Amino acid sequence: MATIRRFAALRPPRELAGRVAAPPYDVVSTDEARALAADNPESFLRISLPQTNLGPDATAGPEDVHRLGRATLEDFVRRGTLVRDEEPGLFVYRQRMGTSSQTGVVGCASVEEYRRGVIAVHEHTRPDKEDDRTRHIEGLGAHDEPVFLMYRPDAPGAGAIADAVARVTVGEPEYDFTTEDGVAHTFWTVGDAATQGALEAAFAQVPTLYVADGHHRSAAAARVAAERDEEEAGFFPVVAFPADQLTVMAYNRVVRDLGEHSVESFLEALAASFDIQRFDARPSSGTPTPALHEFGMYTGGAWFLLTAHAQIVDESDPIARLDVSLLQRHVLAPLLGIEDPRTDRRIGFVGGIRGTAELVRLVDSGSFAAAFTLHPTSPLEVMDVADRGEVMPPKSTWFEPKLRSGLFVHPIDL
Repeated sequence: MATIRRFAALRPPRELAGRVAAPPYDVVSTDEARALAADNPESFLRISLPQTNLGPDATAGPEDVHRLGRATLEDFVRRGTLVRDEEPGLFVYRQRMGTSSQTGVVGCASVEEYRRGVIAVHEHTRPDKEDDRTRHIEGLGAHDEPVFLMYRPDAPGAGAIADAVARVTVGEPEYDFTTEDGVAHTFWTVGDAATQGALEAAFAQVPTLYVADGHHRSAAAARVAAERDEEEAGFFPVVAFPADQLTVMAYNRVVRDLGEHSVESFLEALAASFDIQRFDARPSSGTPTPALHEFGMYTGGAWFLLTAHAQIVDESDPIARLDVSLLQRHVLAPLLGIEDPRTDRRIGFVGGIRGTAELVRLVDSGSFAAAFTLHPTSPLEVMDVADRGEVMPPKSTWFEPKLRSGLFVHPIDL
């Protein structure tokens, strides 16, 4: 059963929350982070991406950058940009994007439960990214960004969690602001010990928590815990949401060339596995919207809707039936020779939040020859794969909105 426990957070004062809060480290480039933080000394990007504090021509090595992160974190504490809670607590975090809303519980999860699979994963991690996050956490002496968890809404304890969250969210929020992308962020402290205890007891009934986003942070937390004696190193900050509230967007693909194919011969080859319908409209006036086992393809100045033939879909296999698997097995590998999308430089990935206009731009620029839009993978599909102890194909999910960093930090040795 799962542990979500209280912790004494470092948090911004109410009046600074909107200025401190920042996108997570892995969705912005260093140049983008510098631009976002340029006129904002309170931006949390200065901690989560310490190189933000350096000029573009700086030559600091990785260890120098991580030391700079610690110094910046200490400076935020010294200036009162981040203030330590007097007592351990839990929090509730709601995000609203358009008509969608997701509300999760903020606390600390157990590294030991991550190792035992009570916190289940669905992705492989990249060693270089895992190494970097491990050094980053060690350098800070703190977990600065949370892991995004989900749980089945019909799991034991889920009803009690929902009841406690409902009681908390009728009160006045601690933070309430809207970021530049139009997402509203509302944050409550769980003010009484009885409700905190009820939430911890309810999560103790949940059999499995699932990593939705933050596999490298989770793996890095486990490595840090193995190297440190501090009790707090055995826990890492998370936000846990019921899966039925989450929005998953497609993780679309772009390819640099069509191999030996022309557009015409590529369409002929696709016809062996797909029904093909042409759309001449541009994105401003309409593009194909893929349903399950359908794909939008933009190439040669036109959109096409590809509908998979029934015989290529194995509905009995939770991985083979995923649309990312169908595209890989019946298009990218056999027709374009892209065998390993993790390492092949001929393929790129574009989060669904960027829309089809970005795909058209990339192809029309000449940088890519074709783009593919996919039907989003569902949270249920992700959890089913994780329950089998297997992993999703690379770049299968794009959860949106992303959790903002800087609203709470979990200190280890500060």
